[in-house]
Amino acid sequence: MRVLVVEDEQLLADAVATGLRREAMAVDVVYDGAAALERIAVNDYDVVVLDRDLPLVHGDDVCRKIVELGMPTRVLMLTASGDVSDRVEGLEIGADDYLPKPFAFSELIARVRALGRRTTVALPPVLERAGIKLDPNRREVFRDGKEIQLAPKEFAVLEVLMRSEGAVVSAEQLLEKAWDENTDPFTNVVRVTVMTLRRKLGEPAVIVTVPGSGYRI
Repeated sequence: MRVLVVEDEQLLADAVATGLRREAMAVDVVYDGAAALERIAVNDYDVVVLDRDLPLVHGDDVCRKIVELGMPTRVLMLTASGDVSDRVEGLEIGADDYLPKPFAFSELIARVRALGRRTTVALPPVLERAGIKLDPNRREVFRDGKEIQLAPKEFAVLEVLMRSEGAVVSAEQLLEKAWDENTDPFTNVVRVTVMTLRRKLGEPAVIVTVPGSGYRI
């Protein structure tokens, strides 16, 4: 899952980004509304965690732009105000969910994951395919009942492949969904991660390479 965090309190923004990355999400961070508009114009995000009171361009206007563009991106709006009227207003302009500050990080994670599931065809919360069971919420992977320990990027790649339900996923798509914008697209990081993931999942191999196209399970 790829997430954009838009928050002008830099310490909070960086802390949220760090926490989301620990949950195997690819996260970009910006600190004002103008930068947010630049990012959503060039990157596809599953979820935008959007502070409402932003400098340069207000969070409401960022949200309206996402809706105007018809993007499948889901918006979780943050605000220091807990007034019901503010929450209603935020939802009416196009936000998908609303979370007042201060918030429990565990709740933020749960809401981001719930919104991320809504950007694609609805799938069960626990993914199962080819003897593999993946639980995104618990960050657990099992193969034939045996738990497998994966690094965050390995988990992210496996989740993308599992969610594709047998369709081929290109290296570019994996790079888009599992890594942030700071990753050099010309590196072999996807190939190396897939190789390591195959080794950890064991035999017989379940990740198939489709020459010239990508990977599938």
